[in-house]
Amino acid sequence: MTAHGSSPLHTTGLPRRPRNDAARRRRSGAGGPRNWVAPLVLLIPTGIVLGAVLGYPLVRLIINSFEDFGLRALFTGTNEWIGFANYAAIFTDEDFLPVLLRTLVFTAALCIGCMVVGMAMAQLMMYVNKFTRMLLSSILILAWALPTVSSTLVWQWLFQPLYGVFNWIITQIGWFGDFTQHSWTGHPLQAFSIVFILIVWQSVPFVALTVYAGQSQIGDEYYEAAALDGASGWFIYRNITLPFLQPVLYLVVILQVIWHFNTFNQLWILTQGGPDNKTTTLALWSFQKAFASNSFGQGSAIAIVTALMLMAITVFYIRRLVRSGETL
Repeated sequence: MTAHGSSPLHTTGLPRRPRNDAARRRRSGAGGPRNWVAPLVLLIPTGIVLGAVLGYPLVRLIINSFEDFGLRALFTGTNEWIGFANYAAIFTDEDFLPVLLRTLVFTAALCIGCMVVGMAMAQLMMYVNKFTRMLLSSILILAWALPTVSSTLVWQWLFQPLYGVFNWIITQIGWFGDFTQHSWTGHPLQAFSIVFILIVWQSVPFVALTVYAGQSQIGDEYYEAAALDGASGWFIYRNITLPFLQPVLYLVVILQVIWHFNTFNQLWILTQGGPDNKTTTLALWSFQKAFASNSFGQGSAIAIVTALMLMAITVFYIRRLVRSGETL
């Protein structure tokens, strides 16, 4: 029987994970409101902690975004309420559109890079033996456990113009000439490139381990049926693995977008927004407005706009996640 012949894989469409009666009752809301009591009780401690730790700073940030909050306000303790003037100032700033586009493109590139490499690593872990899988998992966890500041400082040392290891290796190879004094952060594209590689290296462990955990839960019977049907490896991955992984991938993409959209440590340590602010993203722009220009109100407004954008993107992906039928 070929992949184009008659088989359960083709007559019934994409395989669906069987659901037991309890799962059906939970999805249909059977059992009344008591089903919500236990989850709500368990969420109360977390809600209290988040409210205490994040509630006041968030409220203060929103209030500051509507005030003329600068050095004068810090010394006098009085803030002038100016309404939406801070928002109008950032939206009419000539730097806003380039910074926004730069942030969106950089975030999209990071998400694509992390997902492609992470999913490839997860697929590799499915086919290696147990010892190799444990070794790869340990390496990934160690890379993920490194603090971002520490690993970024190491990256900064690797790409130093005068004594960086990477420049020394390229110079020794001799294919591209003398790179001893080459500054990677002196060119916007090269600066983004080394930051891109660093962040992908830092983020791939989470993607790989999460996707591998989801992929390992797919029943072998689906793969056996596809193999008997003569399906190719790519056909199996596209029509069996990816549909089952869809909820996991949505969740991972949401987290990747949030993390990469707010990237600060790596960019600030390596480039500080240079050269000529060509690597400035919304996170860096907010910091520069608040602490370099002493315009804390505008910095707060940029942070609020960033948060609203992330909320819109997150709501879109959460709706897709709910519609996939794996939540609620």
